[in-house]
Amino acid sequence: MKEVPLSVVKDDLSHFLREAEKQEIVITRHGKPAGVLIGFESEDDWFDYRLENDPRFLRRIEQARASMRAGRGVRLEDLESE
Repeated sequence: MKEVPLSVVKDDLSHFLREAEKQEIVITRHGKPAGVLIGFESEDDWFDYRLENDPRFLRRIEQARASMRAGRGVRLEDLESE
């Protein structure tokens, strides 16, 4: 992770977007973290990011895990052996 002042990012945003494809960039304001610039190398990376941060998707995952812990559902390993 790299830290860059906002004043520097504003002067060359396209450069930092390309750099953010490889690592997150913490944007600072007056020396304190103010935000994070995250780049995506591909549309798949963008799709993954959206899923990982979608509250509805995360709720569905937690519901599925709770269902499995309660003994409901079918494990993937069990499906493959049939």
